Amino acid sequence: MLNDQNLHLFKHALNHTNVGLIITDPDLDDHPIIYVNHGFEKMTGYQSEEIIGQNCRFLQGEHTDPSVIKAIRDAVDNQTSITVQVYNYTKQGHGFWNELTIDPMWIEENNQDKLYFIGVQKDVTDLKEKERLLKNALDEMEQLSTPIVPINDQISVLPLIGSITQTRLEQLTQSISTYLSRSKDDYLILDLSGLFEVDTYVAASLIKLHDLTNLIGTQLVLTGIRPELAIKTMDIGDHLKNLNTFLTVQEAIKALKG
Repeated sequence: MLNDQNLHLFKHALNHTNVGLIITDPDLDDHPIIYVNHGFEKMTGYQSEEIIGQNCRFLQGEHTDPSVIKAIRDAVDNQTSITVQVYNYTKQGHGFWNELTIDPMWIEENNQDKLYFIGVQKDVTDLKEKERLLKNALDEMEQLSTPIVPINDQISVLPLIGSITQTRLEQLTQSISTYLSRSKDDYLILDLSGLFEVDTYVAASLIKLHDLTNLIGTQLVLTGIRPELAIKTMDIGDHLKNLNTFLTVQEAIKALKG
């Protein structure tokens, strides 16, 4: 049991933390907040007297995802824990990303178990923004790292840099199809020296690209093949066994021109 001194220390600790914390009572009408710490006030801009007795929905706004709200509601209905990232709004109308964890808490009161819910909020807006900027940078890198470079009327080069994903394979397929349909090149040199990782998915992707260029009437030539890629390709089959390969792009161009 907490004595008065320990209870005061406990409340002081809750108010000292930077994360927001609220306690709600599902037995009261509209499941209101019955406790809020200073971290929540600082995060949202609301004062405790504005919050106590209110349902948490006042944090929702135009860009709050309804599916996340439904997941929260389902967890509360099922009395289970949940952690989500939800877009909320401060009192001033500023949006922020809230990493919300909700846990049911049973406390014995008057010889009966009483259910409360504890909600812990953490502002992860900066982290989400960094994730967004990183994704945009990677997307731009993918776009910029896959230009098809014409060498002459018969030969073009496509350097692959980074990783091959399903989305990128679809982009490559579309770009190659559009480009070769216009250029009618005899050869497309696919340089693999800049790939971060080589696995069976990369090898299977090369087979798809090989089939595509064949249909268009262009011969696919591979350069920069590392030993692990050759092994992965052999694991899939001999589909590419007759494909021209060279160590470098320069060697391929010299041989094809000759």
